[in-house]
Amino acid sequence: MDSIEQLQTALESGHAWDLIITDHNLPGFDSGHCLRLVRERDQDIPVIIVSGSIGEEIAVSAMRNGAQDYILKDNLSRLAPAIDRELRDHEVRRQNRQAQEAINHLALHDSLTGLINRHGFETRLKEALAKARRQRPSALLYIDLDQFKLVNDTCGHQAGDDLLRQLASLLQIPVREHDTLARLGGDEFGVLLDECTLEQAEQVARRMLTIVNDFRYTWGEHNFRIGASIGLTLLDDPDLSLSDVMRHADMACYAAKDKGRNRVHLFRQDDRTLMARHSEMQWTARINEALEQDRFLLYYQEIHPLKPDTAGHCEILLRMLDPSGEVISPWAFIPAAERYNLMPTVDRKVLELTLPRIRQLLREGQVPKGYRWFINLSGLTVGDDAFLAHVTERLREHAIPPEALGFEITETAVIANLGNAVRFIQRMRDLGCHVALDDFGTGLSSFSYLSNIPADYIKIDGGFVRDMHENEMHQAIVEAINRIGHVAGLRTIAEFVETEGVRQRLAQLGVDYAQGYGIARPRPLPHIARQP
Repeated sequence: MDSIEQLQTALESGHAWDLIITDHNLPGFDSGHCLRLVRERDQDIPVIIVSGSIGEEIAVSAMRNGAQDYILKDNLSRLAPAIDRELRDHEVRRQNRQAQEAINHLALHDSLTGLINRHGFETRLKEALAKARRQRPSALLYIDLDQFKLVNDTCGHQAGDDLLRQLASLLQIPVREHDTLARLGGDEFGVLLDECTLEQAEQVARRMLTIVNDFRYTWGEHNFRIGASIGLTLLDDPDLSLSDVMRHADMACYAAKDKGRNRVHLFRQDDRTLMARHSEMQWTARINEALEQDRFLLYYQEIHPLKPDTAGHCEILLRMLDPSGEVISPWAFIPAAERYNLMPTVDRKVLELTLPRIRQLLREGQVPKGYRWFINLSGLTVGDDAFLAHVTERLREHAIPPEALGFEITETAVIANLGNAVRFIQRMRDLGCHVALDDFGTGLSSFSYLSNIPADYIKIDGGFVRDMHENEMHQAIVEAINRIGHVAGLRTIAEFVETEGVRQRLAQLGVDYAQGYGIARPRPLPHIARQP
């Protein structure tokens, strides 16, 4: 080719050229033009200049502008070796470039689905937030699959990975070319709808929900139906940060789960459900900090016998210290711990803190025979098969007789998963520990399953006990629970005993134990005293 236009056409043809050899000084087309065209198109093509004569200054300038070599025509024997060298170097550069492109791709993409990953997604979110500051709002969808864990647990992670790949492909369908679908981790996806109105975003979210609902996944003989919960938030506030919009979308997604799953929930600043969720999410961070920094305290409340010659017991109560040293009630943080599955960890922490105190008191002979410490357990812990082994190991480690330890499980936790609860209670009793059903009487059919639960105690719900001396119906309920409990071979404990009159009436009814502010207030655990 002998013109700038021909070279330009060749470079733009899409052909992968390996080498350019140019004369330094063609009429109207010298090596400078060639180097400039290659540089403007940012193409990595080696250029060798061949010339009858070229000054040293021009040669140095050409090399600075990207030429790999220059060959004088009276020394063309250098041309073939130079071509071989540049072709080898060009191949090395090409391989290095491909490797770098692969590394860059992996850094921004999910290896399983090929979608943009969280890092790449957050980069694009920042760009969308910059547009929002210029009055060009976008929308964010946060998608969490429902029932995905069932696939992993039933068929293994290979099946779960296959399902995610299939769904990733299907979720691309309603996504426009300039939008972004990303896998954020696990079974969570994000969608950035660039320059999108609320109405358009809701349409896309509903279409994605339909796609997931219509999807049926088959693995071997197993068939699964997967749902989704979708949180939607607009990027229309110029003051929003990246963490703000991600948190808003996450909160809206969890609100969708709370309302029954398989739905879209829009984030609004005045949404009370979302504000409650946000408060709980903040509590989870504080709980985790308290666990890491050992800022949990144990209190205890005495459980007094109402019959002579009977040893008393106590219930272990949990408190949390904030960084300033203020004691925080469990009613402030337990709901968040339960919602975010932190209770099994908290329950183990209570056990870890309690057993050394029990061992010390037993060694000092401060505890009467038959005295028992009751620890509250969450429903999640009751379903944890590893917890029994943990209790067994810790009792052995501290040389504590199992009969000194009791566990309280709420009636509602038992009802929620009766089979697991009965199995757990039986195994605890086989170990030698005792079990109490807490808040008994709150269920609509409390008595109907009582004979099937191998517990040792029932704690009569305090809502019936507190005013039983003034409320005949509540007194009748307390009397019935106590009588049926005794028929079932259980000992009874009345909660929320706040007056001497209530205590006396409970004793007349034959209730075994009483607990409440009228008996003893909660105190720090180290100050357990002898039973009177």
